[in-house]
Amino acid sequence: MRTLRSSIRPALAFALVIAACSPAPEPVTAPPPSPPSPPAPTQPAPAASASAATPSADAAFAALTARFLREYLRRSPVAATVAGNHDYDGTWPDTSAEGEADYVKFLASTRAELAAIPADRLDPQNRIDAAILANQLDYQQFQIKEIRVAETHALFWTGLLGDGFDPLVMRDFAPVAERMKSAGARLEGVPAIVASAKKRLGRPAKIQTETAIKQTKGLIDLCEKQLPAEFAKLPEKATLDASAKKATAALKDFLAFLEKEVLPRSDGSFRAGADRFAKILRFELEDDVAPDDVVRGARDLIEKTQVEMVDTARELWPTLFKKEPFPAADTKEQRRAIIKKTLDALAADRPTNATIVREASDLLKDATRFVREHDLVKVPDDECKVVEMPEYRRGVAIAYCDSSGPLEKKQESVFTISPTPSDWSQKRAQSFYREYNRSMLRDLTIHEAMPGHYLQAMHANRTKDDLRALFSSGPFVEGWAVYGEWLMAKNGYGGPGVRLQRQKMALRVAANAILDHDIHTGAMEEKDALALMTGDAFQEEGEAVAKWTRARLSTGQLTTYYYGFSELLKVRAAAEKAPGFTERAYHDKLLSFGSPAIRHVRTLMAAR
Repeated sequence: MRTLRSSIRPALAFALVIAACSPAPEPVTAPPPSPPSPPAPTQPAPAASASAATPSADAAFAALTARFLREYLRRSPVAATVAGNHDYDGTWPDTSAEGEADYVKFLASTRAELAAIPADRLDPQNRIDAAILANQLDYQQFQIKEIRVAETHALFWTGLLGDGFDPLVMRDFAPVAERMKSAGARLEGVPAIVASAKKRLGRPAKIQTETAIKQTKGLIDLCEKQLPAEFAKLPEKATLDASAKKATAALKDFLAFLEKEVLPRSDGSFRAGADRFAKILRFELEDDVAPDDVVRGARDLIEKTQVEMVDTARELWPTLFKKEPFPAADTKEQRRAIIKKTLDALAADRPTNATIVREASDLLKDATRFVREHDLVKVPDDECKVVEMPEYRRGVAIAYCDSSGPLEKKQESVFTISPTPSDWSQKRAQSFYREYNRSMLRDLTIHEAMPGHYLQAMHANRTKDDLRALFSSGPFVEGWAVYGEWLMAKNGYGGPGVRLQRQKMALRVAANAILDHDIHTGAMEEKDALALMTGDAFQEEGEAVAKWTRARLSTGQLTTYYYGFSELLKVRAAAEKAPGFTERAYHDKLLSFGSPAIRHVRTLMAAR
């Protein structure tokens, strides 16, 4: 589960890349980098607030930000399209080594200019934005210079191509003829992207190449069948069809390259290593957090949640098992058996590939009604559609929410769900839908849409701060979605059945952080990973296998769910101590800041 916009944060250098929930996968074959500087701490707002700021510092920062954003969007046309700026919809970034080197110079010069502005003389809001910009500039340089993503990461290339076409196909920001004209221009540029990929891609991890092969097949289908179907009624049909044929031929060549040349040499490690993981985590969380402390807290959450699940199972027992007496729950093994039996009973009521999209659409309407009736938070009027996940996006996550970028005039969101892969056995497909049973589907809809990613993105897009809106914090975005699950269950949505699934999701969130840590700082193998997920977190085999894939494709992102959620609970606990606390007022205020890192949220919520 993920929001597409958060999953591709930070924007990698000269293009957006695909990610998972989907993470932004981090290749790990480059030599260990020098330690990045931890994010500068957010200073509390001074008593005199903005009036004490030095105008020249704020003016310099405003000018720098405006120049950076203009140049960033020009150099990153795919990022611009996703963000809602359509000045460059028909172009691609310069993916050559020379283009990358030029972009690094741009990042370095911007960073030097930012460092010359005294942070202590900035208005409190600008001080936060300056810290966000510094983190983005440093992380992008780290990705290019240390990770070398274009050389070591097969998914960089399929992600770039998918991001380039996806908004033109999936969003309704302009008439179809206009969007398809831009798609045609990008189709013309596909051969150059493929040529650059063939020149630069080296020795990825095998799981990277395998997933890129699957996504390339989806891209071929897009260019060979889906886009030509859109072209059929347009006057430029012949020209657009010719462009699609060029792109299809290039992608088939790329597929052969991946299968015959890259796959045999894909001996790179998917593990980051302890030092690199710590650096990536600091960038992802935008805070100086010790990885061992995070994983220790995640293990504690598993223990606490399992105890709570026994109490919820006790409520469900009479309905699920009629007159069967509730068993003893004195030992850990007894408690696990109770939880497992209760979850198994709920898993019997499940959707299918044929019904899951329709059912999710109905559940979105139901969740929206509940949020309004309980006045939990302002509900946006913008549309959110539920659709089947495009094939070229599959292979990393089960679902994602793709919302219009902050610069888009027409706001809309798409909640996508992936059916089971066609090559899965019937047993594995059944396991998948046992995991995503109807109670869990309610919780998934909360996370991805209402009041999760869709609602949060629509609030964030209304901020007047373009920098903060463009570079959203993964821990805040994912933490809010998990918090939304907690909030709905707390207020009784779906009764104890949904509450038990929410508690199971808390186990998953904690397990995500443990997987992230133990895979990338140690030597966790598939057997131990599956044991954690199916044993401690009660996940079905199909879900656990998919997560093992995803965990090897990402570094740091899987921790954002646990960290963001646990920190947002602390922020709420502090706010509840103030007189007159209401959930509606609190949530509306929290969401008014955009999607800043949690450390900035603490400062913003504490300010008068």
